[in-house]
Amino acid sequence: MSLAIIPGSFDPMTLGHLDVVLRALEDYDEVVVAVMVNPQKRTLFDMKTRVEIAKRTVEGLSNVRVISDTGMLVELFDRLGADAVCKGYRNQTDYDYEMSMARWNREHNPRFRTVLYPARQEHESLSSTQVRALLEQGRLPEGLVHPEAVELICGGEHEPL
Repeated sequence: MSLAIIPGSFDPMTLGHLDVVLRALEDYDEVVVAVMVNPQKRTLFDMKTRVEIAKRTVEGLSNVRVISDTGMLVELFDRLGADAVCKGYRNQTDYDYEMSMARWNREHNPRFRTVLYPARQEHESLSSTQVRALLEQGRLPEGLVHPEAVELICGGEHEPL
């Protein structure tokens, strides 16, 4: 069985992230969504909440599981026996960053393989940062996150868009 990891801080997981999961499922037998720690990012949601948001987002998808990990992706890759890491990119800046990370990971693990999926047009401007900005304004991120995750993300205290 082939296995792909989709890593990220997922603060929170968006429909763009879900699209990457769905596309990876077309290419791999199993997908692991790995909610990771990025020390360069200050997250809005704690790890437990980010994992629960991810679980609600992928609920019902067979062969998808959600884990959390505080280590390095290059090490998780071998621990899980992964075949690839799948990531999405929205623009040239994202692409350049992901290629840089792919090179670093490959240098540290010759088995490491990165697969990049360009964002579909409807997700090109979608980001977790955008979702957090709406939340700061007291607005619901409907249409940006999975409907099953909205209540958890918002805590019931936000206005519709």
